[in-house]
Amino acid sequence: MHMRTNRRAAGVTQEGGAADGNRRSRRAHRARSRKAALAAFALTGVLAATLSAGCAGDSGKAAVKLDPSNPTTITVWDYYNGAQQASFDSLVSEFNSTVGKEKGIYVKSKTQGSVPELEKAISNSAAGEVGAEEMPNVFSSYADTAYNVQRQGKLVDLTDYFTPDELSNYVPDYLNEGRFDGDDSLYLLPVAKSTEVTMLDETDWAPFAQATGATIDDLATQEGIAATAKRYYEYTDALTPDVPDDGKAFYGRDSLSNYFIIGMRQMGVDLLAPDASGKAQVNADKEKVRRLWDNYYIPYVSGYFDAVGKFRSDDVKTGDIICYTGSTASAAYFPDRVVDDNGTHEIGYRIIMPPTFEGGNAVAPQQGAGMAVAKSDEQHEYASCEFLKWFTEKQNNLHFAAMSSYLPVRTDANDIDELDSAIRDENLSVSPKTRDCIAMAMDSFDDVELYSLKSFDNAYAARKVLDHSLDDKATADKAAVQAAMAAGQSRTEALEPYVGDAAFEQWYASFCQQLQAAAEGTE
Repeated sequence: MHMRTNRRAAGVTQEGGAADGNRRSRRAHRARSRKAALAAFALTGVLAATLSAGCAGDSGKAAVKLDPSNPTTITVWDYYNGAQQASFDSLVSEFNSTVGKEKGIYVKSKTQGSVPELEKAISNSAAGEVGAEEMPNVFSSYADTAYNVQRQGKLVDLTDYFTPDELSNYVPDYLNEGRFDGDDSLYLLPVAKSTEVTMLDETDWAPFAQATGATIDDLATQEGIAATAKRYYEYTDALTPDVPDDGKAFYGRDSLSNYFIIGMRQMGVDLLAPDASGKAQVNADKEKVRRLWDNYYIPYVSGYFDAVGKFRSDDVKTGDIICYTGSTASAAYFPDRVVDDNGTHEIGYRIIMPPTFEGGNAVAPQQGAGMAVAKSDEQHEYASCEFLKWFTEKQNNLHFAAMSSYLPVRTDANDIDELDSAIRDENLSVSPKTRDCIAMAMDSFDDVELYSLKSFDNAYAARKVLDHSLDDKATADKAAVQAAMAAGQSRTEALEPYVGDAAFEQWYASFCQQLQAAAEGTE
């Protein structure tokens, strides 16, 4: 399935409108078509599940009686920060004072600060490490962490507490991320999702585009971005003819593991393909990996790409780059102004679908943590699932999505008109960037394959290799190039050891060895 080029080029501007005047009607038509398809898929699933359950039409366990006068307390660990944490805490408070109070459930939430910190805390708790906190009843988790805990037999199969009819309300592909055993068992409930978009500082793009003829269409492919970044470096270098080799970087990206996984998928290869036993086969096709190298490493060491701060939105704010590809959830952090050595200036934004490789399929990552329930007793498991059902009700799901820059996970909420209604009806304070970013992602559903790796043993270690192998080398080699130039070498001389075939061959051999060892657990 290929992205339609004209829509990729259109993008969404700061004014919040699509460049194509017919965009909204097309979106509404696609939304109706997608809803119909999802409804048919869900109905099929409901009928099948109902038949397999002997037409019981209910979950495997009967409702557990709780005592409102003696509430059951459940603990929830998450990794949220900022607006996401504020939104989650607000909904928890609302639950505790309404439905929770009525049913006899009290939720205590705790943030672990970041995804790695949460994953470490969960892993330590599940393993019973000395000094580790007791496992929470509910925790945010990506599929690989939940998969590892489930392999230890410590997660609840959510189909014990969710009926087939209840599960039919969720986008099927999102649910499938939490199915680890190749059957109908479910261990991870989707609560909010994200994908990737490209965000552009439209203000600083404008003079460059006018001077060079660069267009938004040029940013539709990885190769186009690399070529545009080279032109931008040369353009900015020429602005100061008395200072050689001081061109500026154009582009950066937040997740190198996504670049590898999605880039290879766009070129028709599953880089990591798990088998039924939970082991992953590594498919590092050399020709295709070379394309990844050519369109990230080469531009990076050449000064056309950069990564300075923790996230690329930070680099836009400091003027180190003017364009990046990152999570839809990053839209809220895209700056309104640039603060650099030349002072401060306001900027506008443009949102574009993420690039594909030339000739490749339109594929984007399906990402975002879900919620898992730890095994304990029926009372706490039931209470945990009742909270999750409430938290993912349509209006609550829309509220959390809008306030946290995520995509809703329900079939009846995955429409921009529904999101706009929730924002308006609840008077939510949602930035135009966030709203437009979610709209762009929703608008692409019929044109893009949203892809996520199936869970497998050692997935976290494999992702670490993908995140760091090329990135660490690019960072170190760029510094070496700059040092060589500072010592008197020309730019061409300084780059020569890093941009030839030999440099790729050496890295490729090391990369394959590292990735294979990580996937096998022998690193």
